[in-house]
Amino acid sequence: MRGIGGAIRLGKLFGIEIGLDYSWFIIFLFLTITLGYSWHHYWPSSAASWIFGFITSIIFFSSILAHELAHSLVSQRYGIPVKSITLFIFGGVARITREPPRPGVEFKMAIAGPLSSLGIGVFFGLLTVASSGGFSQAWDFARGAIDPPSPIALMFLWLAYINVLLALFNMIPGFPLDGGRVFRSLIWAVTGSYGRATRIAYIGGRTVAYLFMAGGVLAIFMLDFWFNGLWFIFIGWILHTAAQGSYRQAKLRLALEPFTAAELMTRDYPSVPRGLSLDQLIENYFLHTGRRYFLVTEEGKLEGIVTLSHVEHVPRERRQMTTVAQVMTPAEKLPTASPGDSAAAVLEKMEEEEIEQMPVVSESRVIGVIGREELKHFIRIRTDYR
Repeated sequence: MRGIGGAIRLGKLFGIEIGLDYSWFIIFLFLTITLGYSWHHYWPSSAASWIFGFITSIIFFSSILAHELAHSLVSQRYGIPVKSITLFIFGGVARITREPPRPGVEFKMAIAGPLSSLGIGVFFGLLTVASSGGFSQAWDFARGAIDPPSPIALMFLWLAYINVLLALFNMIPGFPLDGGRVFRSLIWAVTGSYGRATRIAYIGGRTVAYLFMAGGVLAIFMLDFWFNGLWFIFIGWILHTAAQGSYRQAKLRLALEPFTAAELMTRDYPSVPRGLSLDQLIENYFLHTGRRYFLVTEEGKLEGIVTLSHVEHVPRERRQMTTVAQVMTPAEKLPTASPGDSAAAVLEKMEEEEIEQMPVVSESRVIGVIGREELKHFIRIRTDYR
């Protein structure tokens, strides 16, 4: 998944960046107005329906955040970094930078979200009972036999219903929904093949998407439910698009798995000495070659890396007296790969660290460089011509 990009950053929870995409405000406003308008029927002379509609929307999206945090915390528990969680128009998305290493890990990661939503739903169900004066009255209220005893009880009932519904929807076995990932983890455990499990889950995801779209068409032309039908078609299209994107990402991993960093690295890597001035670096290296980075080496030993961004932070009048060693990122802070590392693992590490190239080092000596764009180009060639 892409990062939170231009989203509004809210801060961090458990070391995970939390953000709001601008599209979130559309769905938040829509939900608040819908709830306020629907509940206004019960309190026509009061602003309570609009106030509680707003509060309910806040709590609901907090529940979605909790759903994504459940996935993320399980991921972190197994050493899989989570860069960010973004709330947007279709809910929430956690940016997990690495695929799970084992089927059991994927199962726990996938099931954590629906279980958290189910738990939240049960919690609000109990609050509904407590705020309605008992189970019997809450049941009558829930099935529409009596009016809501209070705005709070109505809010609790809606939150209970929507969180249980969210849990059930996410458990539909349509990849890449949580249920689809649970399905893939089970197939993976049985077959022992990540690739075969992914293909089967992808077929299942497309099937579910087509069923949603077909149901939408039937709802429109046979039942005359235009709004519901269009909504089902839209959900099906979103699921189909998401399944294709997730399967494409999985194919990248599968295409790289047989190869090591040593097999795909470039041995002709650009390097400069640490004592070079920035003026010389710009004139004789950056401008002359058009490259955006150079490794800093001394007799083949990796000292660091210097990029255009390092130079741009130094005022022009100081570049003549400033050396590469003073601005470079030192080797101890630089992610590196070993020759025997899996190319798939290298790409995941580069995505995780948000870097474009990674030195391949053996016994502290640079033997090559592996680039993210070169890896993706290699993958495209293999997938297009096989």
